Amino acid sequence: MSILLAFAFTVCANAQIMRAEELEKYAKEKYGDKWVDAAENLASNLELDKNNGITYVQVIPCPGKTKDDLYVLLNYWFTTTFNDANSVIKLNDKELGTIIAQGFVGDIASHAGGTNAYDVSIRPVIKVDIKDEKIRVTYTVPFYSVVVAQGGGWIGALGGNIPTRSDENWTIDSCYPFVKKDKHKKTSCKALVMSHAYSNVIMDKIEEAVKNGLIGNENDNW
Repeated sequence: MSILLAFAFTVCANAQIMRAEELEKYAKEKYGDKWVDAAENLASNLELDKNNGITYVQVIPCPGKTKDDLYVLLNYWFTTTFNDANSVIKLNDKELGTIIAQGFVGDIASHAGGTNAYDVSIRPVIKVDIKDEKIRVTYTVPFYSVVVAQGGGWIGALGGNIPTRSDENWTIDSCYPFVKKDKHKKTSCKALVMSHAYSNVIMDKIEEAVKNGLIGNENDNW
């Protein structure tokens, strides 16, 4: 690996809240390593939103902090966190008290079938509404982003085929366990569990930022 490539990889990795391999370890610790069972358990208490995506909402109390205080902390956190080509801030309105960003976690699930291979990523939308002494965090995964290597499965590999790439969006209501007939069942289940686990990470990171600051020294004692 060249020095330039290594540097680019380091910058990209640091910009992410949590890499896929770290998220997988976290998800296994919380939900177990049987993806189908874990997805079925989650789905039993999960209702898709009106656009058939996954949405979680959490109100976080922030006693003693004004809307301006919270905006400064959250603006700092969002600017530091969503700052590369894949993770970007979509809206930042101090007067409205709303910040919206789109994140990215690549390679949360993959599968090599007989004909094709699949690599699943998510692009969650994180919205924070700010008021005096409280914030509301809305986390949404509208669909799974999938790179399909057509001809990249084990049959193609045996035949020496060169796979071709296509990009697909798998709507969540068309994936297991929300439908029973899904030829990507295990892949869909892992994608659901990983998406849910990432929502926990996001909520925890934002709560930590507004309560304790991003680096722990954001106060007036300087």
